[in-house]
Order: sequence, then structure tokens, then C-alpha cells
Amino acid sequence: MKKFITLFLSAFMTLPLFAQYNRQVRGNLVIPDLKGYVTLKCDFHIHTVFSDGVVWPTVRIDEVYKEGLDAISLTEHLEVRPYVYEKSVSHNRSYEIAKPAADAKEIILIRASEITRDMPPGHCNALFLTNSDELAKPDWRDAFRAAKAQNAFIFWNHPGWWAQQPYTTEWWPEHTELMEQGMLHGIEVAQYNTYYPEAHRWCLEKKLTMIGTSDAHESVRDEIDLYNWKHRTMTFVFAKERTAESIREALNERRTAVYADEHVIGEEKYLKELFENALEWELEKIDNVVYITFKNKSDLTFRLRKGEHDPRLIYFRYSNLSPYIIEPQGVHTISVRFLDGVTSGDVNFIIENFLVEPNTGMRYVIKI
Repeated sequence: MKKFITLFLSAFMTLPLFAQYNRQVRGNLVIPDLKGYVTLKCDFHIHTVFSDGVVWPTVRIDEVYKEGLDAISLTEHLEVRPYVYEKSVSHNRSYEIAKPAADAKEIILIRASEITRDMPPGHCNALFLTNSDELAKPDWRDAFRAAKAQNAFIFWNHPGWWAQQPYTTEWWPEHTELMEQGMLHGIEVAQYNTYYPEAHRWCLEKKLTMIGTSDAHESVRDEIDLYNWKHRTMTFVFAKERTAESIREALNERRTAVYADEHVIGEEKYLKELFENALEWELEKIDNVVYITFKNKSDLTFRLRKGEHDPRLIYFRYSNLSPYIIEPQGVHTISVRFLDGVTSGDVNFIIENFLVEPNTGMRYVIKI
């Protein structure tokens, strides 16, 4: 009897530990803000059982809460609904189910839908809708016009998707038509684990907003190795405030960057400030060697490669390898040796994983 009581008390005392383990804790993905703006982590392309996803809408809220995201859209297909047996069910239903959970967890939930058509124009997401049902039109042009009537922000999904453009990623006349009529505002530059350099170039040339998304259909933990510090592809939105209205304003003004794997993709002015706000560095000179010690205050990774430089400045580190990798929240020291009496100069780096043009890393100079 005494042994039974001991075992019972032991099991009882462990219950709070299990409860704490299972308790939902909000993630904290540390990304620096920019001057005058807060950096919001957003995913504007997600599915649930109300189209061809396999999870309930509230599960999506739980997922992004744990991952530290700020805003999402549940973009159910208007035309593809294999799990909805009652076809009269409103296209707004997943939003309506998820909204109370999103409000309780302070996740910004933006009403949206996916217009799912053959190429052209392909698949597009419409954000900031007031009524998704009104987009369910037989003619794709009528669907886009209905989205425009609701002042939607519309972006083209996965433009190089193999199922629609298996051999090349092309811009079609229909996309020019949509853009000229104010019904195309952005493009997915990265989706899930795929980067589309052609879309990156189009956004720069045509002044369209860069978007990155997960396009999640399965449970995110089944699609992404979250336990090994991986993350979903997302959009950094540089907003004036943490509100849906500020997200809309930032998307209109193209203040975004895309976060895919270790890559950050965007306009140089935003990526440069992200770099400078994420890292701080100190210089220490001993004889003819300057030691640059970087401290990473963010959860971003930086891959620095030597750029063209004065040959009298010799960059090296103890393992004598390039690129120099600065891990999230890590500290890293790079040494620069001066030769032939040189006492100062420019240390030129290329941040390989900060893409400011298609497949092109950002250049950065540190004066020493």
C-alpha cells in the first residue's frame, strides 16, 4: 500500500510538468525592425480542409502562434474543394471559424481567397476581401473584377510551378492586362522551398510587391523540420503599426522582403537596413591586424564572402574558409591583415544569402 501511494504521488507531481510541456507558448522569431517601421512576419498563402488542406482552420492559428508569426491569410481555393461535401458552404467559412482563435492569440487574420485557374493567368490570391463568395465566378476575369471591387490586394502564386509552366517561367499578356487594370499587385518570389528568380526580376522591373509564402496544405510540422530551426517561407512586412490596415499600406508601397530558408530577398534599401540592425560589430587593431567581431542580435543567418578588394588587405579566419557564416544569435570574428605599410582600407563583403537582384547577393563595405 505504501508503495502504491508513493507511485501515485510521484505520478501526480509530474502532471504539471506534462501540462507545461503541452501548453502553447508563443514563438519569438527575432527579426529587427527598420527605422519608423515594425517588421511583421506574415504568411499570405495557407489552406485548410475548406479547400484542399488537411487541417482545421484553428490549427493554422495554433501553428503560427507557436512559430512567432504576426499575420496570416487562409486562402482557400474557390474552385477546388475536395473535402467540402456541402457545396453551399460559404467560401468565408474557414475565416469565420479561425477569427475568434486568431483574436484570442492576437494573430492578425486577413480574409482572402485563391482564384485557381489554368495558365494564363494561373493561381492568384486576393487579400483584404469583404466577401469571398462574390469571387466564385465562371469567368476568371469576372473573378478578378469582383476582387478589385472589394479593393483586394492581388498577387500571382508560384509563377514557375511545374504543373503550369514545366519548361520555362513566362510572363503572359494576360498578366500585363491584369496589371494595367489594377488587378495584379505582387508575385510570389518564393513559395514553400522554391525561389523564382524570374519573379524577383519582374517585381524589380514592374514595381510589384515581393511575396513569400508557405502554401501549406499539410500540418506545418510535417512539411517543415521546425525542431531543427527550419522555418516556413514567409513575407517580412515593414509596417507602420501592427495592424491589418498598416499591412495593407505596406504591401501597396512594396515595403516587403521574402524569407526563404536562409535567404532574405528584397530591395537593397530594406536588406541593407536589416543587415545593419541585426548585427553590431567592434574593431580591434593589434599591430598590423584588425579583428572584426560580429554579434548577431537576430535569428537570421548571414553568409559573407570576400568581395573585390585591395590585395594588400588579407582576409582570413582561423579555419581559412569562405564564406564566413554568422549564425543566429552568434558571435564571429574575422581578421584582416594589412601588408606593405597600409594602415586603413575598405573590407568588401558580399552577403550571399541577401538577394537584392536575381541570384545576386548584396555588397557591403566596412571601413577600417
